[in-house]
Order: sequence, then C-alpha cells, then structure tokens
Amino acid sequence: MEIFDRLESEVRSYCRSWPAVFNEAKGSYLYDEAGHPYLDFFAGAGSLNYGHNHPEIKTKLIEYLMSDAVVHSLDMYSAAKREFLRTFGEVILQPRGLDYKIQFPGPAGNNAVEAALKLARKYTGRETVISFTNAFHGMTLGALAVTGNSMKRGGAGVPLNHAATMPFDNYMDGQTPDLLWLRSLLEDSGSGLDKPAAVIVETVQGEGGINVASPEWLRGLADLCKEYEILLIVDDIQMGCGRTGSFFSFEESGIVPDIVTLSKSISGYGLPMALTLFKRELDVWEPGEHNGTFRGPSPAFVTGTAALDTFWRDDRLEKEIRVKGDIVQAKLREIADEHPELGLQTRGRGLAHGLVFERPEVADSVCEEAFKRGLLVETSGPEDEVVKLLPALTISTGDLERGLDILAEATRAATKAPQPA
Repeated sequence: MEIFDRLESEVRSYCRSWPAVFNEAKGSYLYDEAGHPYLDFFAGAGSLNYGHNHPEIKTKLIEYLMSDAVVHSLDMYSAAKREFLRTFGEVILQPRGLDYKIQFPGPAGNNAVEAALKLARKYTGRETVISFTNAFHGMTLGALAVTGNSMKRGGAGVPLNHAATMPFDNYMDGQTPDLLWLRSLLEDSGSGLDKPAAVIVETVQGEGGINVASPEWLRGLADLCKEYEILLIVDDIQMGCGRTGSFFSFEESGIVPDIVTLSKSISGYGLPMALTLFKRELDVWEPGEHNGTFRGPSPAFVTGTAALDTFWRDDRLEKEIRVKGDIVQAKLREIADEHPELGLQTRGRGLAHGLVFERPEVADSVCEEAFKRGLLVETSGPEDEVVKLLPALTISTGDLERGLDILAEATRAATKAPQPA
C-alpha cells in the first residue's frame, strides 16, 4: 500500500473502506492479488450493470481493438458511432415512442448534467434550476449547484448559484404535500423564486440514500413543469440502463422528460461514456458550442452496442430484475425484523436497495464486517446511514442470496446480536 499512500492524493475514498489491491474481475466477483474473491454488491457505483468482463461484450471489444479500428475521433463520423446510434434508436427509443436527439457531451455523468443544464438555460433564456433535497448530480460546479450534500458542495470553494432546492417526495414525512411548496413559490410573485429554466430530478436518489419517488409524485412534477413551461430533466445516470427494472427509471411513472442524462452503465463495460438526450425541438446548439476532446469514445460505442444487443432486444432481463428485486426486498425485511431494536427501514426499486440505520456508525460497521466476509457494499445518504446495495443486474440467484446472507451475518456482527436459533 506504500505507493498509494506516498503518491496518490488524500481525496481517494473507496480504497479506505476496502483495503485490498484488486487484480482480476469476472461476473459478480472481484479478486485481490492473493486470489481472494469478493462478491460485488457495488458494481462500480452502478457502472457495471452487466457485471465485470461480460464475455460477449468483451469479445466485441477485443475484436474491434485488434482490427486497428478508430479509437479516438472526437465528434467525427465513425462506423462505431453509427452502429451505436442505430442500435440505441432501434432498441431503446423507438419501442418507447421517444423522439430524442442524442448528444455525446464527454466521458462522465457530470458532463451529461452540465450539458443538460446549459442547454436548458440556452433554450429558455432563464437561469434558475430547481433541484431537490438529498440530490446528487456530480462534482463539477454546475452539477454541484444542484447537489444537496453539504460536504460535497463545500469542496467547490466558490458560491454555487442559479439553483434552488425543493423537498423531494416524502421529505416532509407526509405532513405537507411536497409539491405544494414548489407550486406555492411559482404562483406567488413575492416568493423570490425566479421562473426556473428547468427542474432536475432523480427518480431514485442513489447517493442521497435510495429515496424512491412515487409514480404519482413524478407525474405531478411533470404536470407542474408543463403548466409553467419549465423543462424537466431526469438524471438517470445511476438508475438508468435497467437498474430499477425498465431501461429508463421513469418508465413506470409514464412521464416523458424533456431531457435525460445517462452515463455509468451505458457503455455496458465500465468504459467512460455519457449521453444527454433531449426532445428534438430543444436542439438549439450551434456547431461546436458545447464540445470536449473525449466525446467520441469508439470502444465504448462498441461495448454499448453489444450490451444493447445482448440484453435489451427482449424483456428477459427486465423480468429477471423484478424477480431478483423481490428477493432483495424480502431479505432486507427479514434483517430488519431480526433487529427491532435498531429501527431499520428498507427502501428500493429493482436492484437498487438500501437498509436504513438510525445510527450511521452502525451502517459503517456493517459494511466493514461485510468486507471481512468477502462482500463489497457501500453507504449512502446524508449521514452515510444507508447500506446501499447495487449488485449486477446479471448476478445469479445463488450469488445474490449468498451476498444477502453475508449482509445478515455482517449486521449481526456489527450489532453484536446473537445468531438466530
């Protein structure tokens, strides 16, 4: 570990929770240099929805690289980009009746968010963007301005302006309808809220603690945006690409966002790639008005196309996600029932779930005990009080149940509870 301590910045974080040097990965497992396996319920923070080194996707990538095909092309035309666009349109957009234009804004999710915010402001001529409590949208300045976490915001070093925060669904614990506050501010000329350019929302807040917005709340938000001519941006960077069951996390609610951001698992292989999707009439960019050197990732186009072909030409994966999600939900409820003294809550949709602890230090201890037993899980939420589960969508039922059993053991160990009879 000496080389990491001596040369790598103190900003590193995941390695502090998982002090192992990883060397191999396959499916739902990572292996350290000694060959010790770790069952992965982290999946690259949602970047590895199809597991590590999926063989069909890997084969397409190797064949592409071995053919001396184009690797870097900025936004020039390429055969790899053409095939990705054709497949994404045919497999994802057309069956869902979505007439989106596709922008490649750069390699990461924050690039997709920054492009979405800039486009919304350019199109409307307005500045303010509404975001929600416990939201997370990225670490660059524009994305941080619409992020809720105070620690992350504090790292900006400058004021984060042109944004306003509203309560997410059920933030007020049902005491006040959460959209009533936003509607009241929009209706009142004395509220001090400038008419927004856009609202940006996650349907399930991942970093914020697996907070799930109800379909009814999302429909109400979409109706409110339409009524006041505000653009609706759905950040599907972590919860898209099947994480909640359907390809887009907003499909269950029946809404059609004006703008959608995708990244993480859109490449299908953990390669950097991001998309900003928007309704055709919003495409008011001038050529080169928003650009970047790494916005034409040909290897990611290849793996992304392979992932779409492999998993999204039928509904088998969607059905599997729902079945596995039910398994996770049932097991988490068992863990909660086993520890009534902890006041545990469960949250989630599809294969994004959380076990909520009243005391953040207990959640941290559970993750530490899980690591000792060969399971990788992280915490999330404003106080890191949620043990967050993001297994690969392709995980076998056996490995899923094994990981959940390890989580139950880790909870007992962290709370010093006796083993059940």
